[in-house]
Amino acid sequence: MENRQSDDAFTAALRAEQARVTAMYERLDRLRERTAAAVREVHGRGGGGGYAAVVEREVAAGERTRHLARLSAVEEGLCFGRVDHRGTGGSPGDTLYIGRIGLRDEEHDTLLVDWRAPAARRFYAATPVSPGDVVRRRHLSTRGRTVTGLDDEVFDLDALSDADRRSLVGEAALLAALRRGRTGRMADIVATIQTEQDRVIRSGLAGILVVQGGPGTGKTVAALHRAAYLLYTHRAVLERRGVLVVGPNATFLRYIGRVLPSLGETDVVLSTVGELFPGVRARAVDPPRTAVVKGAERMADLLRAAVADRQRTPAEAAAAGAAPDTGGDLRVAVDDMVLTAGAEVCRRVRDRARALRLPHNVARKLFVNELLPVLARDQCALLDRPADAADLRHVQAALWSEPPVRAALDALWPHLIPQELVGGLLSDAGALRRAAAAAGLGPADRDALARPADAPWTVGDVPLLDEAAELLGEDDSAERARGRRAAAERADAERYAQGVLEYTGLYEDGMMAAADLADRHAADPGGPPPTTAERAERDRTWAYGHVIVDEAQELSEMAWRMVMRRVPARSLTVVGDIAQTGNPAGARSWAGMLGRYAHGRLHEERLLVNYRTPAGIMAVAADVLAAVAPDRRPPESVRDDGDPPRAVRVPPGAWASVLPRVVAAELAAVRDDGAGAGRVAVITPDERHAATAALLPGAVADAAPEALDAPVAVLTPTAAKGLEFDAVVVVEPAAIMAGSPMGGHDLYVALTRATRRLLVVQEGEPPDVLARLRPAGPPPGPGGAAEAAGPGAG
Repeated sequence: MENRQSDDAFTAALRAEQARVTAMYERLDRLRERTAAAVREVHGRGGGGGYAAVVEREVAAGERTRHLARLSAVEEGLCFGRVDHRGTGGSPGDTLYIGRIGLRDEEHDTLLVDWRAPAARRFYAATPVSPGDVVRRRHLSTRGRTVTGLDDEVFDLDALSDADRRSLVGEAALLAALRRGRTGRMADIVATIQTEQDRVIRSGLAGILVVQGGPGTGKTVAALHRAAYLLYTHRAVLERRGVLVVGPNATFLRYIGRVLPSLGETDVVLSTVGELFPGVRARAVDPPRTAVVKGAERMADLLRAAVADRQRTPAEAAAAGAAPDTGGDLRVAVDDMVLTAGAEVCRRVRDRARALRLPHNVARKLFVNELLPVLARDQCALLDRPADAADLRHVQAALWSEPPVRAALDALWPHLIPQELVGGLLSDAGALRRAAAAAGLGPADRDALARPADAPWTVGDVPLLDEAAELLGEDDSAERARGRRAAAERADAERYAQGVLEYTGLYEDGMMAAADLADRHAADPGGPPPTTAERAERDRTWAYGHVIVDEAQELSEMAWRMVMRRVPARSLTVVGDIAQTGNPAGARSWAGMLGRYAHGRLHEERLLVNYRTPAGIMAVAADVLAAVAPDRRPPESVRDDGDPPRAVRVPPGAWASVLPRVVAAELAAVRDDGAGAGRVAVITPDERHAATAALLPGAVADAAPEALDAPVAVLTPTAAKGLEFDAVVVVEPAAIMAGSPMGGHDLYVALTRATRRLLVVQEGEPPDVLARLRPAGPPPGPGGAAEAAGPGAG
């Protein structure tokens, strides 16, 4: 009955919020129509009136066009929150809706408050310990113009009316139910949750904050609320530099994007580790042994050695097969002549260029500029033609245009891009052997790294590409020249604009600055300028104001090097659980992984209360954790509801008939108990993922955002990280444990994704660590081809 009431409350609240959001969009449409009409009216005034009229029309048209662009840019996520305030003197408090712009109705009453306005501050600043006059904060999830989800946070339950309490949705409803418990312990637990999360949200901007918390402790939500709080409190810094949020996969990023949609448009970049290098979107993962080698910090030494290996003398180039053997000298055939640079000269030039300690592509300029005069002087000597400095410059320029000369110098010191360096290193046995020897890697490590030339990029390759980009750099001579030309052109444009404004009298009136008029003519009239997020996402060297890393225990040493380049101020929120580390190259301790970057500013907050996972499920997971990481303490679960976790044993050869019926039964259970549209995850070992998905053709089998909406999703433990489902079916837990060196941690992750029901399906006996599971009866269907599994079964 209570579940049905909860479902009815959610439906009613969703309907009411949809009506408000629909009214906001109707008002937005009317404002767009009026603004578009104003733009057309300005452009239709004609071309008469002299310079003053022309500039005035441009000013008016430009301002209205920009306003129209702002109105068009807020179509997605127009409204994302609501805040209810405490009333005074028995009167109800006001309710404000928060969104991406401010809107008023025809009577000038507020429909929507811009999130940057002072009135919106309480939406971001209120925390459970310091709520101010805020009674409830509600987050709205939308898709297009449809409200798809609601989530409440209650700061003063007693201040809510009975009707408001019945309308609570999301986690607030759960916390309210906990608080209604008859023992003092329930109130203490709620206070603990609030205090823990408040400490996270209000921590300072500087330094590295680690939020260590087990499953269900709300660490991700707390970290995202912290991001919103920081964006508001330190707006000047973070609007200009932006915030980067790094998650384990695209599904997870969409999941957290629903929690705080206000983060996702102009100031925040959402990315996985596999997407942090511009132009690469890696999803494939390496085998465990390869992941360990690629993730270790000594890969930086390997890449430095690989770069040095491409800075060669003629003899070294010949030995590597990059150039013909010429006895140690550089010999180039040009116009029936063979030009020569001696071996000792080539070595000295190479060593001098290396000694600059510049990035490879930058130092290449010096290398080329010192060898070209040697070849030019040799050509002049062969022609028996003395040459002064001007003649030599002319000969050098002519030689540089000769393809054989360019090819010969490229063989000694080529221009490289990261993909070429990393791909060539891992697919060329000779290059890998030479670099590994210089970096101290043994044959086993070389074997783990070797791969075909056409292999796709893996997530573990992306930090290597980023490291290579740092080592290679880019010769920016041409870019600097373009910048100088652009600056000169800009100065000319501003001088011209100043003259126009002075002639028309608009300069004295203060209507427009010369720089603004110049911008008006230079800007692309087809659209608004790029946002902070758009500029940051395509610039590998962008320095963010703050970085949030979720499921951070999965990042390797090399991945952390890549992340830290993006936040030189070392302002980070690091969210994770060492007990859930599944990457064999991931973290074993936060201090060991992050201490070298923190410079004494590493602070850890621990979240110890699990308020989403039922105690029965958590007890099973705790047994696994005790076996694989006895030094780790699981969070304390406060829910004691839901069905007991169960196990089903599948007879050999019966998978095709049993698994679909088991999954269908779980889906029916979470949909029939009054909780609305439930979702089921089937979590399988990596090697069984494809076969399991084939047995469930109606399920989403890819670790993509669509898995969040599907009734049934088939996932590996890695793909399930950070997600939660009403029911979870864990397939072959013994195989999950044996699948990698961190298999026990993967099983712990799989077991803790369930919020209501957990079923383990195993061919044969389940592992001993799952002895607590209750035997399940056979699934419905012909023959009941499964057997109960558990203590005493079979």
